[in-house]
Amino acid sequence: MFVSLMAGGISFALTVFLIPHFMTFFQRKKIGGQQMHEDVKQHMAKAGTPTMGGFVFLSVSVVVSLLALLLTTLPSQWAPGLAILSVVLIYGGIGFLDDFLKIFKKINEGLTPSQKMSAQILAGLIFYFAYSQPSGATSLNLFGLDLNLGIFYLGFVLFWIVGFSNAVNLTDGLDGLASISVVISLTAYGIIALVQKQYDVLLLIVSTIGGLLGFFLYNKKPAKIFMGDVGSLALGALLATISIALHQEWTLLLIGFVYVCETSSVMLQVAYFKYTKKKYGEGRRIFRMTPLHHHFELGGFTGRGQVWSEWKVDIFFWLVGLLMSALTLLILYL
Repeated sequence: MFVSLMAGGISFALTVFLIPHFMTFFQRKKIGGQQMHEDVKQHMAKAGTPTMGGFVFLSVSVVVSLLALLLTTLPSQWAPGLAILSVVLIYGGIGFLDDFLKIFKKINEGLTPSQKMSAQILAGLIFYFAYSQPSGATSLNLFGLDLNLGIFYLGFVLFWIVGFSNAVNLTDGLDGLASISVVISLTAYGIIALVQKQYDVLLLIVSTIGGLLGFFLYNKKPAKIFMGDVGSLALGALLATISIALHQEWTLLLIGFVYVCETSSVMLQVAYFKYTKKKYGEGRRIFRMTPLHHHFELGGFTGRGQVWSEWKVDIFFWLVGLLMSALTLLILYL
């Protein structure tokens, strides 16, 4: 536990120290930053804000946790941590390349959807063959019951990692929203890891929390830097692999309730728009804008014209995440 706290503190301090230098690099090179969605007028002032801040806290967290893992645990305990870190690094690399193409090469699309999906599936396969298969895992924990999937367990692993990496990516749309949402989720998993005495996983969790809290000092409203895909994709993959490593897969549906809602809102919006366009000749919407945080930002379900501030949306979503995480822990340990 002490080693984990020390790793978290080091990650926090290094991130706080390095982020200003990273922002200075963007400003000195006059590199364009994040582009804003024109439909959310209050975001237009953010255009040009430096992005890819996830590269800093992710690099720091990975290096600190890797060194601590190798120096303080036995080689027989390295498998979960190394498998998780490998997935995080690959997803971070995917996000980094996507951000790099958009910002430095001015390729608006970045990586193509097929390129992203292929790389994400590859990362999932690495985790499965490096950790799940050697451990003999073929079942998932479904609300306390072991559901044996046999050969289909590989499909679950790929779906879980790819799905939640993109879910967290969709959540990263407001100042500080994804940063603290993931801190809340990781804290819940930190408690689970501590109870299970999986200190190697706990080490990765606390180190990442430290990096995220350091990043939040610059990402809170008004954000001076955004995390970019390099951060959000890696964080989603981290949560998915941790839930698998702790064999508490079902908990991510509650602990990650915010990310599930964000993704579901997009899927429902697209499906309903296509259905109504085919049936009525005119596409209709369920939400004012998706992902869901934009719907609340534009007034939510309270009536048109009642714009919510980013802080109000952030706090509301954080509270939902906190309540669902607390509920999960109560179900597990009461």
